[in-house]
Amino acid sequence: MEIKTYKNPETTAKAFADYLCEKQATANRINIALSGGSTPKLLFELLAKKYCENIEWNKFHFYWGDERCVPPTSGESNYGMTHEFLFQHIKIEEENIHRVFGENTPNEEALRYSQLITENLPSINGLPQFDLIILGLGEDGHTASIFPHQMELLTSKEVCEVAEHPTSGQKRITLTGSVISNAKEVCFLVTGQAKAEKVNEILNITGDCQLYPASYIKPTHGELVWYLDKAASGK
Repeated sequence: MEIKTYKNPETTAKAFADYLCEKQATANRINIALSGGSTPKLLFELLAKKYCENIEWNKFHFYWGDERCVPPTSGESNYGMTHEFLFQHIKIEEENIHRVFGENTPNEEALRYSQLITENLPSINGLPQFDLIILGLGEDGHTASIFPHQMELLTSKEVCEVAEHPTSGQKRITLTGSVISNAKEVCFLVTGQAKAEKVNEILNITGDCQLYPASYIKPTHGELVWYLDKAASGK
């Protein structure tokens, strides 16, 4: 595991954008699963404004680590946010964007998206392997849409499952922990003081870390990198 700490959310996003530029130089195709949230939004804005001409976008095939079961036009849609702040500003083929159909019946969509990923990605250890998965960290220790009350999703042998938000009951489609930990590289992007306590417990294996789904993300065939700002690192 590698931990990288930066001054603030902006420099954290820039460091990751620079990393994507480096990564594309050594690959012809990169299968990447995106995350929602404030830090990815900052990253997408930066990529659109400052890196638009520096990245060969059609090398990237974009998927999502999780998605709310809402239409793409909803303000809660992770795809919708990515489209607003990144996709509509860059030159990329539609066939490179593989969104979750959040408007579909959840169980049917989990199966459809699982099949799509299985068909498009190489199989390693009996599961599809992403080149890169971006994850966030919730204040309750959840990641993707694997919440503390559904820890079984960490070890499910399915590619995708239907998750349920613990408070609102909203349905979501999420990659399982098995697929996340099967990636070549998993990167947590975490910023803000509100995340510092959970980050500290997870990284130092203290407190209630065993109750947090994010604690169990440990790539079996790849690398784990945490991109943090100072506030999230607690330093």
